[in-house]
Amino acid sequence: MQTREITIRVTPNAARVYESASEQERRKLDVLLSLRLSEARGLSRSLNEIIREASQEARERGLTEDLLNELLDG
Repeated sequence: MQTREITIRVTPNAARVYESASEQERRKLDVLLSLRLSEARGLSRSLNEIIREASQEARERGLTEDLLNELLDG
């Protein structure tokens, strides 16, 4: 898979999570973000729907409501 480096703005906490991840975990996060961005561009679902789905998945994986709100509001 071809990739291209970009710069995005994230919350300080999200940056810490990414920066503290192992190289293997970073590659997984890169793929996940790439997939989410690609989905957001598609016309079949709105960005809000994608965000709601990602939020639900995060909750199911144990992300607290407070941290989730910080990440989404950040």
